[in-house]
Amino acid sequence: FRELILKMSSNHVIKNSEAIISIEARGFIFGSAISLQACKPMIVARKPAKLPGDLIQENYILEYGKSSLSIQKEALKKFNTFAIVDDLLATGGTIKCVDNLVKRSGKKVSGCITVVELLELRGRNEFDFNVESILKIWKKNLNFWENVFLGIMDNFKKLYQIKPIDPAVKPTIKKNANSVKSLGIELTIRLSWVILPCAPQVY
Repeated sequence: FRELILKMSSNHVIKNSEAIISIEARGFIFGSAISLQACKPMIVARKPAKLPGDLIQENYILEYGKSSLSIQKEALKKFNTFAIVDDLLATGGTIKCVDNLVKRSGKKVSGCITVVELLELRGRNEFDFNVESILKIWKKNLNFWENVFLGIMDNFKKLYQIKPIDPAVKPTIKKNANSVKSLGIELTIRLSWVILPCAPQVY
């Protein structure tokens, strides 16, 4: 995880921004660590009814319905350029939502960086700014990398005496194997434990 954060925080997308916007919820894991490492302030984009104060809100479409994200107006006032941080780039809906929030505030998104990108969904084509991802995966290879990450998790579990994953989760993962985004999210959770610099860029 440390090596992953070092790689993300040294990326030009982070360096060329004044502040970071992390997307709820897994984006907070990576965004907070990147913010600390890069010495950049972090702003949060949160789901409905989570933030106090005067908010700017934007709706977006999910695979299974609609949702929205909000950012505090006061937080955006202090900076002009932002880097969006999230765990996964699939169709690009949540990142596009944050981009719209920033643009409505008269500010600029300098780029976004994610841990995983599902290339087959071509989410990066939705944006007019730099898009960076650490691990790029094609759908046909998802099952292979699912098994790799499960193996890595098992090793970390033994090494650090981490509570094992509930066995009930595995059938759920298999059941959702046809959903690229669902499986991608499962992979991203496991990436919190993976050291990535030794991995090839595209899979």
